[in-house]
Amino acid sequence: MAFDKFLLAPITDGVREDVKPWLIPDRAFEKLSNAYNFRGRIKKRVGSRNVGDIDIKPSTRLRIKLSAASGTVPLGSSVASVGQMFSIGEHTLTANIAGNPALLLSSGGGLSGTYDTTTGAYVINGAGATDIYFYPVLPVMGFTNFERAEVNEERTYAFDTKFSYILLDSGWERIGAGLLVADPDTWSGSDSKFFWSENYRGVDDYNYLLFTTNYNVKDHIKYYDGFTWNFYRPQYASNAADLIEGCRLIVYFQNRLLLLNTIEYNSISGTTNTIVNRCRYSAIGSPFPSVGPPAYWPFREDIAGSGSFIDAPTREAIISAVKLKNRLIVFFERSTYELVYTGNQVYPFIWQQINSTLGCESTFSVIPFDQVSLGVGENGIHACNGANVQRIDSKIPDDIFKIHNEDEGVFRVHGIRDYYNEMTYWGMPSKGQHEKFPDTILVYNYNNDTWAYFDDSTTAFGYYYRHNEQTWTESSGTWEESNFVWNSGTQESNFRYVIAGNQQGYTFLMDRGISKNALSQQITDITEAAGVVTITSYNHNLSTGDWIQIENATGITELNGNIYKIKRVIGADAANTFTIDNAPVVTGTYSGSGTIRLVSMIDIRTKRFNFYSGNGLNTNIQKTDFLVDKVDGGEITIDYLTGASQVSLRDAGVDTGAILGSGMLETSSFNAFEESQARFWHAVYLQAQGESIQLRIYWSDSQMAKPNISQRWLEIHGILFHASPTQDL
Repeated sequence: MAFDKFLLAPITDGVREDVKPWLIPDRAFEKLSNAYNFRGRIKKRVGSRNVGDIDIKPSTRLRIKLSAASGTVPLGSSVASVGQMFSIGEHTLTANIAGNPALLLSSGGGLSGTYDTTTGAYVINGAGATDIYFYPVLPVMGFTNFERAEVNEERTYAFDTKFSYILLDSGWERIGAGLLVADPDTWSGSDSKFFWSENYRGVDDYNYLLFTTNYNVKDHIKYYDGFTWNFYRPQYASNAADLIEGCRLIVYFQNRLLLLNTIEYNSISGTTNTIVNRCRYSAIGSPFPSVGPPAYWPFREDIAGSGSFIDAPTREAIISAVKLKNRLIVFFERSTYELVYTGNQVYPFIWQQINSTLGCESTFSVIPFDQVSLGVGENGIHACNGANVQRIDSKIPDDIFKIHNEDEGVFRVHGIRDYYNEMTYWGMPSKGQHEKFPDTILVYNYNNDTWAYFDDSTTAFGYYYRHNEQTWTESSGTWEESNFVWNSGTQESNFRYVIAGNQQGYTFLMDRGISKNALSQQITDITEAAGVVTITSYNHNLSTGDWIQIENATGITELNGNIYKIKRVIGADAANTFTIDNAPVVTGTYSGSGTIRLVSMIDIRTKRFNFYSGNGLNTNIQKTDFLVDKVDGGEITIDYLTGASQVSLRDAGVDTGAILGSGMLETSSFNAFEESQARFWHAVYLQAQGESIQLRIYWSDSQMAKPNISQRWLEIHGILFHASPTQDL
């Protein structure tokens, strides 16, 4: 029988949820999980690798160097707790039980110690002259770059809820040594108080300062001069007690420092007030006062020529802001304004409304482009071009409503632009998740207007500039797991990566040249009872059905290198513990250093195809050919569903013996000729008939459990259907 052939290439679309699967375009997908559309083909999700490149380095986490082998750990306003950790070289000491004090788990190296989870007092034995680091295991709350005179030599800085850090070649180091909330190098915000930073000048125009706020009145505004943090509480009126105590946003605009959504102390009423629609602006030039003569007060509203304020004509709160060319776009909760520069030095700014119905809910979701800026609002993902605001997510119109709103979920949405991969990422907490931290990355390819989803836990994004050229010995992946040209720009110094952090203080780089994910969680404890292996990992943020790889565990080695499906425990400790399926018999006692790597499962659903529906006929698809990149040992499962059914015909056919073959699409070479090819066509036979036929492309449980399959590449360049018409619809 002759078959008609229908080629889908190039693949030009991503997820489409605006219409039913039989109506979406042929080159679109009902589901695109842990895969994305890139330049006309479907690729496995962008991988990641730990900062410092070598996976076992504890330096990939936010950490604090201790000055002695005994003392009290710096905690700021947080508390000592089970799950915190110490490292000495490549070895670790882990607090797995509460105590006053309790013994720490030791991964080896002749180390031992105790930790008091009520006071933070510690004693470490055997460290010698090796540096001792403490890991507070707090969520990453922001990244920033401190602009210096050198081009693209900016160091990366990070924050958790209590401290700030600088990324050196040796790893993360805390800035400062303060222990109290009153110290300028210590913070006291919650895990929803993210950090906003802006580079601006100091007293002299050649000064470089980094102004930072976490919108927490106790912490005030602070600035960093390259050595220390300092409080910044500018006086805004005649009384010396009239101070600006905080703000949501800091923006450098038209040679002035602007503070938006301010927190101010009023000496007349004796109250501290949050004025959510206010912009405070400084005088031109220095943001610091001087006694003169003449006296200079950059924010004094009662002195002509100094700074002042302007309130927007709305009671909505200012949520975010972005510079678009020479304009400042300010997003409110449900509307968007421009803060227009007038050129009049007495009244330098006025508010002008751009849109009265579309605004922004998530401060750190706003992403600037050259022509527009993108942001996550109450009713959609919006683009503002300075003249209007409109939704850009019409292909996935309902996804904005899936954000988990409890635990201040809208404030946890964090976005960034990946210039190299031509995409934007938004980390979001989904409504299906159990915890407050984001568990999904929404991916938007702005070059071809396509959408996809990655499963991952990220609390914040930023940029990292590589400070040296990478050597192969520093690479975190094997040759088979790497997919980059060795002399590509990504391996050169000063290349800009997207850096991400998570709820346990881990940091990692988004890298499409790596086929697996970075180490992202610490194992605090592993226990076994009645054949059930239970793992403790504080704020693990995993769901039942997720897959993980366990590595570096000492004392219990049977789990290392293996991949397991997890199941959340039921009860009060579900956020910190889970069990694993199909665990081997475990011997020994866990002694620390264990790490978890999330293993992302590809799950793709095409449209529901019927190439003859216009003629009122059903369809038969006898086979499909896939043009795939060669991956040694690689394979993936091709399933198919007919009509509007969710029943897997592949599984049913295999179980009953009704079809030949297993539905496996092998991406490895079959013969010597293919061995020399970079890509080739491989066929999968379906024998499917129905009103429509949908393909599901995924890794099965058995494939997910094999690292040489689930941690390798997949790239599909085209699909060729061999089809024929059958009976009337």
